[in-house]
Amino acid sequence: MRRFAYILLSASLICVNAAIAQQKPPLMAFASDTQEPMWVEKIFLKADHNLEATQMIFKEVGSRRPKAFFILGDVVSSGKKPRAWKNIDLYMGQAVKDSVPVYATLGNHDVMFNAKKGMKNFKQRFPTYEPTGYTVVVDSVAVVLLNSNFGALSAEDVTKQNTWYKQKLKELDADPAIKLIMVGCHHSPYTNSKIVKPSVQVQQYFVEPFLASAKCALFISGHSHNYEQFKVKGKDFVVIGGGGGLHQDVRPNNDVMNDVAADYKPVFHYLEIRRQGKHLDVLSRKMTPDFSGFVDGREFKVD
Repeated sequence: MRRFAYILLSASLICVNAAIAQQKPPLMAFASDTQEPMWVEKIFLKADHNLEATQMIFKEVGSRRPKAFFILGDVVSSGKKPRAWKNIDLYMGQAVKDSVPVYATLGNHDVMFNAKKGMKNFKQRFPTYEPTGYTVVVDSVAVVLLNSNFGALSAEDVTKQNTWYKQKLKELDADPAIKLIMVGCHHSPYTNSKIVKPSVQVQQYFVEPFLASAKCALFISGHSHNYEQFKVKGKDFVVIGGGGGLHQDVRPNNDVMNDVAADYKPVFHYLEIRRQGKHLDVLSRKMTPDFSGFVDGREFKVD
């Protein structure tokens, strides 16, 4: 009888260990530029079921049950207008039901025309947001979210954020519980977009400390409504502005802005990221041309 009980216990332990081995590491999801297109934008850029795309991204992310969902700005078309939040409120309400926490940082549309009202509406949806930078930790990965709307920041707030950012990176580099660091903001330091320019201020204020940090591995931004990827001094910079905004054409690839993903240009997409030991598995999930769903797209590892 004891022998039989021992066999059952051993079998149970084997099953439990096998189940644990098959479990995937915690997932993080990232999107940007989920705003509804404005009528004036449609004069210059082509609409393509943009509202449907944003809704499908939220639905798809919810079904994947990430530990956190990050939106890198331009959450809505005009942050000051309560009606602009109508659809996003519904999508985030469903995320709450799915137990998916949603974090965000400001884009230019979120504070357009009236920064005070835009910030008020933004903070109501994202109460943990800090306009001069904040950090979220998932599975020993620190995600540092920064405000790149320098035109809507006072000189004092710009200095405050830069000081906080540099100090936070030093603390995270020294913290043994943190394995890797990702940095996110709205405006892209590097892009070939024909509509928006690379942000020199992001390069100056955010990129230099990122490159100097021992644990900083991946810099993610939006604003350019494309998927773009750049290598700068051995580190990865990804643009993921495919959350639903109007797609933007890009200039031909060049030596100054060398997009290493020049052959990968899905209109609508988001990122899934998992930590595997001391590296990140990064996967771009892209919308199918017939809007039937999402498939795996570009995949790479970040050490």
